[in-house]
Amino acid sequence: MRDSLHDYNNMNAEILAVSVDSVFTLEKWKKDESFNFNLLSDFNKEASRAYGSIYEEWIFGMKGVSKRSAFVIDKDGIIRYAEVLENPGEMPNLQAVKDTVAAL
Repeated sequence: MRDSLHDYNNMNAEILAVSVDSVFTLEKWKKDESFNFNLLSDFNKEASRAYGSIYEEWIFGMKGVSKRSAFVIDKDGIIRYAEVLENPGEMPNLQAVKDTVAAL
C-alpha cells in the first residue's frame, strides 16, 4: 500500500488518512510505517458516520469499526470519488482515486 501512496507525492493532492483509533495509536503507526501523510483520529466516529464508512455492529460483538474507504474531495469540498467497501479484506481502487485526482 505504501508504494502506491508515494505516487501521490507528485500530484496536486493532500492525503489524509482517518481512523477510529486513538491519536496515540496513530502516532505510533505513522512512525513505525514512515508514512509521509497525516493520520487523523476519528475516535468519536463522527466523520465515519457522516461518510457512511462504519460498521455500527461488526463481528464478535465489536461496534464502531471503520470500513475501508477512499474519498477524493476537491478544493471546494465536493466529493468527486467515493468508495466504501463492505469486505475488510479488499483495498479501495487506488487507480480510480489517482485518475480522479489527475482529472481535477
